[in-house]
Amino acid sequence: MKLCQFLSTKTEVNRILINQLFAAGTSIGANLEEAGSGETGKDFIHKNSISLKEARETGYWLRLLQTSYKLPPGIVKGITELTQEADELSRIVGKIIVNKMNNLGR
Repeated sequence: MKLCQFLSTKTEVNRILINQLFAAGTSIGANLEEAGSGETGKDFIHKNSISLKEARETGYWLRLLQTSYKLPPGIVKGITELTQEADELSRIVGKIIVNKMNNLGR
């Protein structure tokens, strides 16, 4: 959220890209929260699957941002760290999905 705020006020980054990054990045946590109160195992898997897709999409927008704009070194470093975090979240959520599917006997 702080990155998007910075980008919208201090750079020439396209507003559409900022909005896409913001939407995908905040959707990860929202869907994980919903998964925590999933009504069924399938619902739990579904909500986590959405989080996984959003984490991957967040990584995409971050990579696109980093390769498309000339940004200050400190911001580039922060984007690199956020990209790594999105990748780590993808792996964690993917593992959660696989474990739940195995527990459901799939």
